[in-house]
Amino acid sequence: MGVASAHPIQMVLTDPLLRVGVEGGVRLVMESTLSARDRVGVQDFLLLENYTSEAAFIENLRRRYKENLIYTYIGSVLVSVNPYKELEIYSKQHMERYRGVNFYEISPHIFALADNSYRAVRTERRDQCILISGESGAGKTEASKKILQYYTTMCPTRHNTHYIRERLLQSNPVLEAFGNAKTLRNDNSSRFGKYMDVQFDYKGAPIGGHIINYLLEKSRVVHQNHGERSFHIFYQLLESGDNSLLTRLGLQKTNPQHYHYLVKVCVCRTFVMIFTLHIIYICNLLFSVSSISDKHSWKIVTKAFTVIGFNEEEVEELLKVVASVLHLGNMQFGVDEFEETHVTTDTQLKYLAEMISPLNLDQVLSARDALAKAIYGRTFTWLVQKINQSLAFQCSSVIGLLDIYGFEVFQQNSFEQFCINYCNEKLQQLFIELTLKSEQEEYEAEGIGWETVEYFNNKIICDLVEEKFRGIIAILDEECLRPGDASDITFLEKLEDTLGGHAHFVTHKLANGKTRKAVGREEFRLLHYAGEVNYNVTGFLDKNNDLLYRNLKEVMCQSGNQIVKQCFHPDELIDQRRPETAATQFKLSLAGLMDILILKEPSYMRCIKPNNGKQPGQFEEVLIRHQVKYLGLMENLRVRRAGFAYRRSFEAFLQRYKPLCPDTWPNWRGQLLDGVSTLVKHLNYKPEEYRLGRTKIFIRFPKTLFLTEDALEIRKKTIAITLQKCWRGYRERAKYQRIRHAVIMIQSWWRGVKGRRRARHRRQAADTIRMFIKGFILRNEPRCPGNEYFLDHVRFSYLMTIKRNLPKSVLDKAWPRPPPSLTEASAYLHHLCIRNLVNDYCRKVQPEWRNQLEQKVVASDMFKGQKDNYPQSVPRLFVGTRLGNNEEINLKVLQTLGSDNKYGVAVTKYDRHGYRARPRQLLLTASTAVLVQESKVKQRIDYTSLLGVSVSCHSDGFFVLHLPPATSKQKGDLVLQCDHVIETVTKLAIMAEKIHNINISQDSIKFALARGKEGVIDFTPGAELRVIKTKNGHLAVMAPRISSSV
Repeated sequence: MGVASAHPIQMVLTDPLLRVGVEGGVRLVMESTLSARDRVGVQDFLLLENYTSEAAFIENLRRRYKENLIYTYIGSVLVSVNPYKELEIYSKQHMERYRGVNFYEISPHIFALADNSYRAVRTERRDQCILISGESGAGKTEASKKILQYYTTMCPTRHNTHYIRERLLQSNPVLEAFGNAKTLRNDNSSRFGKYMDVQFDYKGAPIGGHIINYLLEKSRVVHQNHGERSFHIFYQLLESGDNSLLTRLGLQKTNPQHYHYLVKVCVCRTFVMIFTLHIIYICNLLFSVSSISDKHSWKIVTKAFTVIGFNEEEVEELLKVVASVLHLGNMQFGVDEFEETHVTTDTQLKYLAEMISPLNLDQVLSARDALAKAIYGRTFTWLVQKINQSLAFQCSSVIGLLDIYGFEVFQQNSFEQFCINYCNEKLQQLFIELTLKSEQEEYEAEGIGWETVEYFNNKIICDLVEEKFRGIIAILDEECLRPGDASDITFLEKLEDTLGGHAHFVTHKLANGKTRKAVGREEFRLLHYAGEVNYNVTGFLDKNNDLLYRNLKEVMCQSGNQIVKQCFHPDELIDQRRPETAATQFKLSLAGLMDILILKEPSYMRCIKPNNGKQPGQFEEVLIRHQVKYLGLMENLRVRRAGFAYRRSFEAFLQRYKPLCPDTWPNWRGQLLDGVSTLVKHLNYKPEEYRLGRTKIFIRFPKTLFLTEDALEIRKKTIAITLQKCWRGYRERAKYQRIRHAVIMIQSWWRGVKGRRRARHRRQAADTIRMFIKGFILRNEPRCPGNEYFLDHVRFSYLMTIKRNLPKSVLDKAWPRPPPSLTEASAYLHHLCIRNLVNDYCRKVQPEWRNQLEQKVVASDMFKGQKDNYPQSVPRLFVGTRLGNNEEINLKVLQTLGSDNKYGVAVTKYDRHGYRARPRQLLLTASTAVLVQESKVKQRIDYTSLLGVSVSCHSDGFFVLHLPPATSKQKGDLVLQCDHVIETVTKLAIMAEKIHNINISQDSIKFALARGKEGVIDFTPGAELRVIKTKNGHLAVMAPRISSSV
């Protein structure tokens, strides 16, 4: 639901009658839009010139709908057109705009209707009710939500009523989940009528509520038309219930089509419903859920249960009821060769099949559906009662909200449409009576003579339906109760015999030749106030009976589910009387509703659906005309226009139109009645065009009001020019006087300021020069009052020089020369500046480069000045690994090491016997160094067991890993050579945390061999790298002085 606020063209800034609201917002009086009526229509249909024309009525709706103005009045009746989109007109700011405002004072809105009823409750102390009706999809449910939202937001609060407000709002999602369904016309169609009393205390705070439900469409539980769904709760439970919940209920999170009651199917003789004693098992599976739109709505409903006051056990029991209905739909029966029914499903109660009553297949099907409908219908009633208990509170006054089905006319109209249209006949009867009554009371209160209004009195149609012994309901009940072979056709024949001469009743047999073609042989036609409707009698008797076998009731009374036990009371088994039929129950509940409404002051809202596609902006005239007819809007307009089309209080009328008369402009000082009389006399109103009451003026014809409004629009220009001229003259004169006075004052003050400032500046200048000269003379003396100004000036000048000449980088060595007194401070500042530049540089270093620098620093600490090839390694970056694409690590080795490999490099290992060179790969992990030969791990060295690393001071690539002889299977120290010795030893030292265990030898390195022997590597300089074994068993390495390797 949504509505547009007043159009910008209404915001005429020169209109003196625009009212300022409590929050500073502009409130538009209703008449202010009449100047734009050719584009946006009129806000009240009573102001239509051709009020008898249906085309003019619909055209006014179209104009307003096009401008997003979805609300229009018919007097006190609010007409709403569903926009099918969100409109920004329901905020708290909009609520504030309509609070405490006269009903006709600003543009039509649902908040105006709600506020008018609330103020009537508060001032008149008389209960109110708001009747909302319309076709499915017209926005009735949303309208009731907006009214509830207004009351819970804008009404006074009490410290202990916040939870009641929440329960009032949260009752809607629960009822919609169990009572709403997707139909061809509406995805969230209410399939029940709802009357809700919002209860208020003596201070006007909402403190409770009470709900009455009418005519739940129970047949939807067992059958839906093509393209429609059953009640939302079934789909929400299957879609969103957690697995543990569904397991406890015996359900599966699966496609709803796996449950026969959730699809439209033709029941064949192979599948039949479980019966009688099988129900004991079903009752123990009962459970229920409430939501509106499957996944998201499930969360809303489960939260609403908590807010309303359901505990976990009650929710569990309620959800079991829903599950039981689905299980009932999936139970199967078969017929054996003796035409006897028996259970065909594989259940734990199959052995009890012989205990089932001897029913044929059709009876079993009927019993199944009756039981499913009874369980769901009674549970829905229990749910409403439970909500009422949570909302119960002792109240002072109430406002009722009636969300009831509108007049329904389908291609095939059955028992449900008959009941719904009967309800609308009763409401129309009440509506006309109360409308005429309120009109007459207003006329009498104002002292204006009441003129009899001719209208169609639909009492004859209500009597046709509800009259004792001769009404349609009485005949239907009689046919259901009489012994013998009663059927829908015999019911139709009895209607023909009893009501054959009635002017508003026609059948195929009674119709004339032209009408007979439009009425089927199994149909009867009623001439309702809104038009003709054909009803097909097929199913009337079954739906009216709505009986449940006694043995099924007995089983239900024994159910372990507490909700079911409350719904099926044992007293039903004792009572020998036949239960009332569905039509009689509905008739009695409708009579009770009429008794409730007749005691309250009614307000009306008529909802219209603009198109069947639920598309915003589409206005289907044929569909609109159909609804205008069946809602009785033209009849309502005709009744209201039978007297005076427009009425306003003297104060409002005079306040708006006083500029049109010189005697009343700009202010009227006398009595309001005299002022209005003077005004209408000046406007040349004819006596037949108006009447003056005690507090209001009544205008008969809209044309009279339109001419007055047009004259005001013309007059506004003259008034605006006059006001602008006077205001500008006054403003300019006042401005000139203010400026002249200000100029004189400023000149006087400024002259004094300048003189005093000049003298002060001269004294300050003389004192400054004097102190500067004295300080210069004493500049080399210790600090004293005589030279402190000069020294401070020198210090300040030097600091400003530093500020302007700060070094831009760490390498910038320039620094201003300090005066003698600031030598120490200058050095300290220089140090701080360089340190700050260094810190800035360090903060900007990337993590990769920082890691590189850290490794380079470690390498510098170990090798700088001690190894010949270190200078060549400085400009070359250390890499993550030296094993590139041509030297990939074997896959088997990778699998052995996992993702722990940190660094790899190709090395040459010199074995312990003969110093033969063996190509290997040295892999460094987080905890070990691994020596690999192709796919085989030759040796693992734990960093904890590594004693140290020895290298020479020459440019060779040799290094020795010293290992303790006692550790496991070590065979002595490792002698390795690689092309990247600086990088490799640095990374090894860092990973093994052996930075201080690196030994750099000058001429030879001793290392341990197996079995306690010792080996020696002798290093000598040479032209190129050569490795040989000498006669004394040493390993001789000739290393060049300069090497390009890293």
